[in-house]
Formats: sequence, structure tokens, C-alpha cells
Amino acid sequence: MEKMGQSIFPTGVTNFKPSKTWSGYTLFNAKNKGTILIDMNGKVVHEWKDLQGFPNKMINGGKVFGSLRCRKSSDAYQDYADLTEIDWDGNIRWSFTHNEEVTDQGIGKTWVARVHHDYQLEGNPVGYFVPGQETKDDFKKVLLLTHHDRKIDPISPYPLLDHVLLEIDRDGNKLWSWSTLDHFNDFPLTDEQKNAIFKNPNFQSTSNEGDVFHINYASYLGPNKWFDQGDQRFKPNNILMGSREAMMSWIVDHDTGKIVWLLGPDFTKSFALRKLGPLVGMHNVHLIPKGLPGAGNILALNNGGWAGYGAPNQTSSTGMKTTRIDGSEVIEFNPITLEKKWSFSAKDMGYKAAAHANYFYSPLQGSVQRLPNGNTLIDEGAGGRFLEVTPSHEIVWEYIYPYIADHLIYRAYRIPYDWIPQLSHSTEVAVTPPANSEFHLPGAADPSLNPNNTVSVPGTYGYNKPSPAKNNN
Repeated sequence: MEKMGQSIFPTGVTNFKPSKTWSGYTLFNAKNKGTILIDMNGKVVHEWKDLQGFPNKMINGGKVFGSLRCRKSSDAYQDYADLTEIDWDGNIRWSFTHNEEVTDQGIGKTWVARVHHDYQLEGNPVGYFVPGQETKDDFKKVLLLTHHDRKIDPISPYPLLDHVLLEIDRDGNKLWSWSTLDHFNDFPLTDEQKNAIFKNPNFQSTSNEGDVFHINYASYLGPNKWFDQGDQRFKPNNILMGSREAMMSWIVDHDTGKIVWLLGPDFTKSFALRKLGPLVGMHNVHLIPKGLPGAGNILALNNGGWAGYGAPNQTSSTGMKTTRIDGSEVIEFNPITLEKKWSFSAKDMGYKAAAHANYFYSPLQGSVQRLPNGNTLIDEGAGGRFLEVTPSHEIVWEYIYPYIADHLIYRAYRIPYDWIPQLSHSTEVAVTPPANSEFHLPGAADPSLNPNNTVSVPGTYGYNKPSPAKNNN
């Protein structure tokens, strides 16, 4: 059952095959609602009303991480004041704010974390459940993706927003950092791309600054087979991150600060890249951790939508957002050969026509999680739809967030039942969706074709073949 952009569509759980899912609770954050935990039948089993999530993550014991304050857009762009751990009852257990002292409207001088889009807690490289790689309650180290204001005239005359990786200890002491803009010239940007950035570095008018790269994911590689085989680019403490705006993903060597692996922005320079295809506006790109099916491959939501810098063209008069694809795809690929190992798109849902690519489409936001049974949990963020999909592309669970005005679900994570001792999980009830042709509201006429009132029209295409023309010779 797909909503496909209708004004009215079913919400909540619309499909559930308990024998085929990796069942648990699902954690996500919804605009104006807070942090929400639902069971497999879509029942809200817990809420943290005032906890924002960019994203929310949970550790064993029902303890959830998020933020208590998003800074005003006029003070900073997509910037959160804190990273905070909240227990089941809403009590603050840990918080970090002391990254930078700023002056915010209505508040005055205040310390803020400036965290955004991603963070990782010691013990787990990617932020979701991995057997044998769990964050303990006494974690000693946190990786944060943060913002910092810069002025670098050779890049652009506008004020710029830097994306800085920051490691801190439990007490908030800064242990290590890495600046993206400091490595601007290490990226393979052409003169045309640099010229487009100089003129318009993805300028955000509310905060009066350019968000050149707009980085939305950063995770450790963690233990992996590539490093075990001797590839030093894949050290477990190296960090995979990337830019939705510049169409690049890369690995930072934690020891040297060098970029040791890079994908994009040119996806035409080799046969392997052309076969992989352009990766536009990606979210939640990460190395599948050891212990999960597909370990060592990269899993990502290739959002599509719009991204890239370059020469002005027929879809971009300014040289910004020069590439556009109207459809999303989940991709899993080998980071060495770039061979695609698995994917999921509208075609795998039965929509074969190119015109239907947007039936699975999230040009903004979204996430992917590899589950222990080999299934993949997908957050189609812009539509507020979650899917659990098997390796053979069968949808075995579907949930649609019911408040259409508050769609845009940044990430969703499946949580093991035994992580939440405060709950006894409810009985799972299978949900079988009707065929779309048989689903209509009470009082509406049956929209299906009625063969009793159907006639064949001679000579009409699709019913009878036209009579052959007479030979007048």
C-alpha cells in the first residue's frame, strides 16, 4: 500500500509479516512531537516530549540521546546547543555543551555544542545495534559532527560554515578535531566547481553564511575485514563522512588527518564509477559493521534530488545543484571495487517505469540500518515512511507516520526488545494490506473495472485490431 502523494492515504503500520522481520521497537524523532518509540504494530509505547533528535540514538537500558535546544536559524544554521543523555523517566544523565561560547537571541552569552546530523558513542561505530559492539553506560569518548564559523576569502567572500569532527571525553575535554574547510584544496574540485562555490557557497540567508559542504554523516569504520587484510585506509578508528552538497564521501585517517579514500564528485572518470552511478544528496553512509550481513560493504541512502557544483547548465543557472535525480535508491557496494552488491528502489516495489521512480523518493533526510537477519530498515525521511526489506526485496514491514504536516523524519533505528527492560513487548499481530484496487473508503463507488458494463469497440487500439486497409490498386 503506497501513498504516492495522495491527500488521503492509510497511516500507521500497513504491512507486517512477523515471521520475516527482525522485530523490536523503532526509535525516531518527529517535528513538534519529540522523540517517539513504537512497537511493530505502530503503537506508541514511550515518548520523550521535549527531546529533539538530529538524530536520536539509544543504548541498552532504555536511555536515549538527543538535544534539548535547537538554536534559532538566525543565530546559526541547523545547529544544536547540546548533546544530552536522557533516561527512561526523562532525567538528564549526561550532557555536553562546552564547545563554543556564543551570544544567542533571547538568551545572551551561552555555551553550545554546535552538534548536528551525527555523533558516535564509544563502543559502537555507527549508532545502531551491532552484536558484540555496544556502547556501555560509562562510555569514555564521543565523536561529534559540529559547526564552526569561518572567513576564508580564497574559498568565498561570504562567511562560511565549517564542519568539524570533534572527539571529547566524558567530562567534555576536547581530545581531537578535524576541519573540513582546512582540507578544501585536498578535494578534487575542478576550477568550474570552485568558481561556483566562490560565487554561491550554498548561502543560507537566515544565518548569513555559506554551508559549502553540508555534511550529514560521520561514523567510525570499526573493526573490518579490509583492515584485517592489511589495507591501512580502513583503520577501525578512521572516520567515514561526506557532503550531500558536493556529492563526495571520504575517509579521514584519524592518525594523520589525511583523506585516504574518496568517492566523487566525478562519477564518470572510470567504468566502475559510471556503473555505480551518480550519488546525489546521500544520507547515513556507513561501513556495515563486522557481525552483520554484508559486513565491510558501504550501505547508504542515495537520496537523489539535487546536489553538486559546476558550470551553469539547463537545470542550474548558477552552477549550484547541477545534478538532479527524481528518485531514491538504497545501495550497498564494495568500497574497494565499487561493485554494487545490493540495492532497493521503486523498481523493486513493482514500479518499473522511469516515470514512477518518485514512488520511493526522499530528496532530503532518511536513513538505512542493516539488521542482524540480513534485512534492511529504511527511513524514507521526506515521506515519513519506514520499510523493512528482505535481501530479496520483499517488504515485510511498513509504517507511515500519521501527521502529514510533520513529515520529514531524519533517521529511524530498530531497537532490540531486551534493551528496554521497562517494557514487556506487546503481542505482534500480522498486518496484511489489501490490494490497492480493492481498497476504497466507505461510501465511495468501487473504482475497479466492471466487466458486465464493458464493450469492445471495433477498430479501437487495445480491444480489436484495425481492419486492414483495402487495396485500391
